[in-house]
Amino acid sequence: MKRLVYIAVICVVAILALTACINDDYTTSTSDVLTFSTDTVTFDTVVTQQGTPTKQFVVYNRSSKQVRISSIKVLGNENGRFFINVDGVKGEVFHDVDIRGGDSIYVFVECKVNEATTEEPLEVTDKIEFITNGVTQHVVLKAWGQDVITIHGDTIHEDLHLTAERPYVIYDTLVVAPGVTMTIDPGTQLLFHKEALLRVYGRLIAVGEPDKMIVMRGDRLDNVVGEISFDIMSGQWGGVVFGYGSYDNEMAYVLMKGSEIGMHCSSEDPSQRTLHMFNCILHNSSSSVLTTLNARIDAEGTEFSDAADGVVHFIGGNVHMVNCTFANYYLFSAISEPIVNVWKDHVTEEVLPLTCYLDNCIIYGLASDINVGVLDDYDVYLRNCLLKSDGEDDAHFINCVWKGDPIFYTVREDYIFDYRLHNESDAIARGDRSLCPESARYDIYGNDRFAREGIDLGAYVWIPETE
Repeated sequence: MKRLVYIAVICVVAILALTACINDDYTTSTSDVLTFSTDTVTFDTVVTQQGTPTKQFVVYNRSSKQVRISSIKVLGNENGRFFINVDGVKGEVFHDVDIRGGDSIYVFVECKVNEATTEEPLEVTDKIEFITNGVTQHVVLKAWGQDVITIHGDTIHEDLHLTAERPYVIYDTLVVAPGVTMTIDPGTQLLFHKEALLRVYGRLIAVGEPDKMIVMRGDRLDNVVGEISFDIMSGQWGGVVFGYGSYDNEMAYVLMKGSEIGMHCSSEDPSQRTLHMFNCILHNSSSSVLTTLNARIDAEGTEFSDAADGVVHFIGGNVHMVNCTFANYYLFSAISEPIVNVWKDHVTEEVLPLTCYLDNCIIYGLASDINVGVLDDYDVYLRNCLLKSDGEDDAHFINCVWKGDPIFYTVREDYIFDYRLHNESDAIARGDRSLCPESARYDIYGNDRFAREGIDLGAYVWIPETE
C-alpha cells in the first residue's frame, strides 16, 4: 500500500514539473516573431483549371513564451488562387492563431491556376502574410499553369490535324475511325489522363523533328513526392492501340512513356505494314512497351526500354528492327519476362507464322535477353547484336557480341535512364553497315552512324567522352 502511494506521489510531481515547463504567458516583443521551414513554396507546372497537389511548410515559435499570430492570409493574385489550411483548418483569413513556446504548426497550400489563353506556361506568384506582434512576415508562393486543349472520349470521323500550339489533355479513349487520318505536328504534346487510350483503326501520322519531338505521356506534370517527378512513373495512362485494318502508320521522333499497356499492333494481313517507327522512344510501361499480333512492324534507331513484363512481345507477323536498343532496368517491380519475347502461338493456340530480324541491335538489362534459347523452329534472326548472355553464333545468331556490356549512362538508383554509350562500351563499331539503310543514317540526336569506319550497335551513336 505504501508503495502505491509513493508511486502516485511521484506521478503527480512529474506532471506538475512538466506543466511548469510550459509557459502560457504571451510574448508581445517585436523580436519574438516566426521562423519558417521554407521561405518559398513552389509548385511544378499543372494544367490550368486543375488543382495542384498539396504542399506544406512548418511555422515555428522559437520563443519560450506563447506567441499569438494576429493574422494569416493569402494576399491574392488575379492569375490564380492559392488555398491554405492552417493546422488542419481551412479558411481564407485566420485571426489570433496561438503557438505555444517552442512549438510549431503546419500550413498546407494548394493552387488553382486560371486559364490564360497562352502557349507558354503562366507563372502565378503570391504570398502568405503573417502578422505577429505588429511585425509582418511573408512566405512566397509560386506555381505555373499550362493552358491545354481538352478532348473527352471522342471518335474522330474526319481527318484531324493536331498542332503544337497547346498541349492536348485526353480523357477516356480517343478513337481514330477507319478511313480517317490523324496527323500530329512536330513538338505536339498529348497528355493522357488516368487509363486514357489512343485507338487507331484509321491511320496515324506522327512525325516530329530532332529538336521538336512529339510527346505522349500522362497528364500529371508535378511531383509524386518531394523531388520525385511523375515523369519517371509507369502506369499513368492506358497506351496506344493500332487495331485491325490500320495500316501505313508512321511515327518519327516520338517519345511515348509512362503507360500501362504500352503500344499494341494487331493485323489481319502481315504483308501490309501496320507501323513504321524511326528514332522513337517507347519507355517505361507497367506491362510491355510494344506488343505485336500478326502485324508487320519496321523500326530504325528506336529505343524500347523498361517494362515489368518484358520490353517487347512479337506474336506472329513480320518484324524488322535495325539499330534499336532493347533495355530493361524497370524500377517499380520485379521483371517477369525476358527483354525480347518471340512467340509463334497466340493464347488461343492458333499458330501464327513469325518472321523477325533484329539487326545491329542491343539487348541488355536486368532480365534475360530472349525467351527462346534455341531458335531452330523459329524464323527469328539476330544479326550483329549485343547480348548479355554467354553463347555462340549459329544459323539464327550471326556475328553477335556475346556476354557484352553496352555500358549505358543509366544509373537506376538515381532515376537516370539514358541508353547512350560510354567510351568502354562493347557496342562501339561492332555493327554491319550494310544492314543499316541510308534513311537511318542519323540517330535521334542527329549523330551520323556512318561518320566512322565502324557502325555502333543500338539506337544511339557513340560520342567519345572527354575529361
